[in-house]
Amino acid sequence: MKPFRFEILARDGAARRGRLLTAHGTVETPAFMPVGTAATVKAMTPEMLAATGAQIVLANTYHLMLRPGAERIAELGGLRRFMNWSGPVLTDSGGFQVMSLASLRTIDERGVVFASHLDGSRHELTPERAVVLQRLFDATITMQLDWCVRLPAERAEVERAVELSLRWAERCKKAFEPRPGYALFGIVQGGVDAELRRRSAEGLVALGFDGYAVGGLAVGEPQAEMFRTLEATVPHLPADRPRYLMGVGKPTDIVGAVLRGIDLFDCVLPTRSGRTAQAFTRRGPVNLRNARHARDPRPLDETSDCPAARDYSRAYLHHLVKCEEILASILLTWNNLWFYQDLMRRLRTAIAAGRLAQEAAAILEEQARGDLEPLDA
Repeated sequence: MKPFRFEILARDGAARRGRLLTAHGTVETPAFMPVGTAATVKAMTPEMLAATGAQIVLANTYHLMLRPGAERIAELGGLRRFMNWSGPVLTDSGGFQVMSLASLRTIDERGVVFASHLDGSRHELTPERAVVLQRLFDATITMQLDWCVRLPAERAEVERAVELSLRWAERCKKAFEPRPGYALFGIVQGGVDAELRRRSAEGLVALGFDGYAVGGLAVGEPQAEMFRTLEATVPHLPADRPRYLMGVGKPTDIVGAVLRGIDLFDCVLPTRSGRTAQAFTRRGPVNLRNARHARDPRPLDETSDCPAARDYSRAYLHHLVKCEEILASILLTWNNLWFYQDLMRRLRTAIAAGRLAQEAAAILEEQARGDLEPLDA
């Protein structure tokens, strides 16, 4: 088996067209990873997911350690066999839950103790345990345990999270058992403070990781601040390693981050929106709850190759939403994930052709233009 490797095939400004070679397959970058928190991308079969062009998915260590348990997943052949997904899997270490479940956890030098949101039982997650759990899952890409701080926050709290996350990163590195085709990523923290981001990035680079994530963004700060933070962070990361912006985001967020040198993304937005009647299209988001769609025979997006966008009328999709039919969530989620994968294909093609600036401008214009005029306009 060949080692985990990141190849850069083309550059356009700070953006990179690349390729991740892993134990479980190849990932063309920039890439978007659908979120399969509990070993499922909600409302999608693996076959439907693959049809969108997705090559890698994300699952969550915290949720899977509670249910069904890492040992059980290992007994059943690992996460990929468990969920019937043939491609690579990246597992988030649980650091996001340090923020999102703040009322249910305590944190100290050793790690985090959670009171389960399911039944109140107590579970300790240390850097070492996080790595062991991800090995039991047979995760292709393991993430270090970190402390993600919700913004805005006092600088002292952000600084404490940076320093603790660096010490945890060192412990994760020691606990990780290298295998051909597998990788361990460090996570840069620091809020929107450029000096703390630099300190975090340099500390992680000194430890040496297979890839580097930028965490702690898209947690309350404006988009402009996120972009400024990326501009202050990315130059401190190795040019020959993949860069992953965690939890991002909207289509315009992704375009801006690719322009600034990011290679990997994940976000619940396309799947969550699919369950709440919002569809992403080349004309911007569409709310299928709106009565304007009730008599509209046109497809959701006639430019898309996705069956959900191409083969069903807006009137039918509106009907499914109003009736709260399960099929509404399935079709809109499928459309949204297809849109996100198509967005990444467009960005990869543009970087390879040296015309990313023009394509980025076109995408931003499309998203700002708005949906079709009403049928009776």
